[in-house]
Amino acid sequence: MGCRETGGVARLPAILAAAAIGAAGWQPTGAQLINTGHFAEALAAFEATLRTDPKSVAANNGAAVALDLMGRYREAQPYFTAAIKASRTPLEKALAERAMAIGYGFAGDCGNAEKLEKRAFEFYVETLDFPNAGDVADEIGRLCLDAGDFERASEWYQKGHDQGMQEPNISQTRTDLWEFRLAHARARIAAQRGRIAEARKQAQKARAILDHGRIPDQEEFFPYLQGYLSFYASDYAEALSALNRASHTDPFIQCLIARTYEALGDRARAMAFYQKAAAATAHSVPAAYAQPFARRKLASWVTH
Repeated sequence: MGCRETGGVARLPAILAAAAIGAAGWQPTGAQLINTGHFAEALAAFEATLRTDPKSVAANNGAAVALDLMGRYREAQPYFTAAIKASRTPLEKALAERAMAIGYGFAGDCGNAEKLEKRAFEFYVETLDFPNAGDVADEIGRLCLDAGDFERASEWYQKGHDQGMQEPNISQTRTDLWEFRLAHARARIAAQRGRIAEARKQAQKARAILDHGRIPDQEEFFPYLQGYLSFYASDYAEALSALNRASHTDPFIQCLIARTYEALGDRARAMAFYQKAAAATAHSVPAAYAQPFARRKLASWVTH
């Protein structure tokens, strides 16, 4: 959990990242252009590649990503489909399916995202890759939670936990990780449903797991959870205090901070954080909700 924007090619889907790493020469690659926010130029670069190599998985995937980040979701889908069809290995196909699923996440379409992610999930289950199966299930859970489908989200987060826990000879550290992820997810689902007492109970479970001291890298996701719960409890001052301790490079957190400032009546600061979220260059699960939401919000403010 906690996918975020980072420097370099790590922000890109695996297929695109590999293409960027393998590129040479001074001219920016399509992947590099995406990372710098030059989506139209990136699309042109990928389309140029496709004119000579129409079955390029990376170029089809890249063109789709660029279109998603420009908000042109329907136009992106044929490119994602072409990338899936052109995939040479089952793993490459699973990665392409995950990228297309995130594309449906940008469009707020949990149902179609689930169809694509489910194929990737089944591939990892069949190959006994339980950690990746768990990660994919959590991706579906997050996409559906952000789309407002709480039942699907709950089901997939549970599947993610259960698959992750099937890892042979699983360590206590990995056990804590999957238990923490599930408690964190349950808290967010309960908060969105308005069940604040249940949300806080789950947050306490998450805190107790962190206090074991075995997963210190997950500590940074707890202030985000505190802020999330406080926001949905309408305690905006407390939400802001917690979110200010969370990662400000995550577009979802940027968007949540913006919403908090908006609820507090501070439109100037809200706009500043909406602008950050709207400028996201990651084709990621957090950005799939935050970037379109922020752009819609900013557009509505311009017209009023």
